[in-house]
Amino acid sequence: MIDQQYFDDLVTSATARLNGDEILLVSAHTESTAFARFNDARVRQAGSIEQTTIDVDLIEGKRHTEATVQLSGDEVSDQARVERVLERLREQRAAVPDDPYLVINTEVTSSHHVGDNELPDRDQALSAIAQGAGDKDLVGIYTSGGMASAFANSLGQRNWFETSTFNFDWTFYLRADKAVKNSYAGFAWDDAAFNRKLDDAAVKLTALAREPIDLAPGDYAAYLTPAALEEVVGLLTWSSFGARAQRTSQSALLRLLNGQGELDPSIRMSEDTAHGVAPNFQEQGFMRPDEVVMIDGGKAGDPLVSPRSAIEFGLSPNGAAGDESPRSFAIAGGDLDADQALADLGTGLYVGNLWYTNFSDRPACRVTGMTRFATFWVEGGEIVAPVNVLRFDDTVYNMLGSQLKGLTSEPEFVFDNATYGQRSNNSVRLPGALLEAMRFTL
Repeated sequence: MIDQQYFDDLVTSATARLNGDEILLVSAHTESTAFARFNDARVRQAGSIEQTTIDVDLIEGKRHTEATVQLSGDEVSDQARVERVLERLREQRAAVPDDPYLVINTEVTSSHHVGDNELPDRDQALSAIAQGAGDKDLVGIYTSGGMASAFANSLGQRNWFETSTFNFDWTFYLRADKAVKNSYAGFAWDDAAFNRKLDDAAVKLTALAREPIDLAPGDYAAYLTPAALEEVVGLLTWSSFGARAQRTSQSALLRLLNGQGELDPSIRMSEDTAHGVAPNFQEQGFMRPDEVVMIDGGKAGDPLVSPRSAIEFGLSPNGAAGDESPRSFAIAGGDLDADQALADLGTGLYVGNLWYTNFSDRPACRVTGMTRFATFWVEGGEIVAPVNVLRFDDTVYNMLGSQLKGLTSEPEFVFDNATYGQRSNNSVRLPGALLEAMRFTL
């Protein structure tokens, strides 16, 4: 993992090799990650990754070409590598047309953030996991370490955002399709908090051993855990909040935007950069505000606007990435106590997880998917038995609108566990949701 000085020196060296009116943009992701895979509560694979990748954009007028470079960590060889990339991009740029939506942040806004490193010793964390699992079949992956995002341009802007986090994504496995899935993530390890999650999962694992029941299709009262709710609202984050999707009528929230649909007045969805782990700037150097409120009081708020959409639709950019998806998505909590979720549910379905979610009718914001892992039938506020797999098919306007009874008061912080190419710095903060009725079709 490189430091900010290394990155600044690299960009300064590259800037000295520009010709004429060329402008250089460089963004970077660097990480130092330790990982361990568990099976049957034992570490089966452990290792570490040190890597840095930069994206280089060489601009002249309205023409530009881009390249991705993997750095070695050796300053001399990395600077030489970037110099060769600039030469290649310069040759390629001569053959590309003008980009009408190219926009450059000419207002130099530098920033620096390095979060406290309070990570536990890896062996300490792994020992706590193994001891906490006891004789249960625990399967999961633990990752921890520092990572940083950076931006710089030849106009003098410098941005650095560094955090140190851990993420443990795990499952207590019983048999066949019966398992209890959970996660524990944060900045500093708390044995008490982790043990509470273990104890809760152990109770549900015991309940899973009971004879499962089949439910007929129909409408049932339901409690969705934050993990289950994430599978529903995660579909919205793909493309529903972006200015481009909204202006071209491709957003799944079109009825909300047109005033033909509404959510419960308690619903507030935002891009909450101030409380996430994603940087407060995007890949072209435009700064992100602390918060962009996308739905407020159940009604449409502000879209996420990338620089390109700002040019195309005559808007002001607000730090959105090119795909205009939130990086630090949050739903505000309500007034329900998560510890009383079963009691508040009374009789109905406790839904621990969902999967295979997708739109069944995108313009209507209708979502379908399957229950997964720990889903239980509850009577009198007590778990009766696990429920065999069900398919739900319902609209977000029902689930977070007309059928919503309430949200839990303390949203849960969940880190994205994706490691495709690099460790993700996306996150969500979501409450649990209590529904008067949720439609199950199979």
